[in-house]
Amino acid sequence: MNAGPGQLHHVELYVASLEASLRFWEPFLTALGYAEHQRWDAGRSFILGGTYIVLVQAEAEHADSGFHRKRVGLNHLAFHAASRAQVDELTEWVRSSGFTLLYDDRHPFAGGPDVYALYCEDPDRLKVELVAPEGTV
Repeated sequence: MNAGPGQLHHVELYVASLEASLRFWEPFLTALGYAEHQRWDAGRSFILGGTYIVLVQAEAEHADSGFHRKRVGLNHLAFHAASRAQVDELTEWVRSSGFTLLYDDRHPFAGGPDVYALYCEDPDRLKVELVAPEGTV
């Protein structure tokens, strides 16, 4: 599928551990409709429409430098969910898989009373958001 001008082409994430990151990203992206696009020793990519997400194993000298969403650079990735039910399903998966659910005391309305969303972290502590469309169940 061809995307239009100005649409996001891809996002490439360098990760501390490809294996650990795939335990989060592969099921998460698959649940959203992404399919494996490319596979090589140091990485994987997953595609949906004209956009793909790439995970690459950081080189050893950079893998321990750490990431923090409050430093200069990327803060988080936000995805559209199909429904509130999908947000709930992936929230349960995050909890049961041992990943970090953010703002648990305000979940699922941590973004405000009109935003039904999941906020969590991947293994490198990148914040990931999944937002249900308004008016869905």
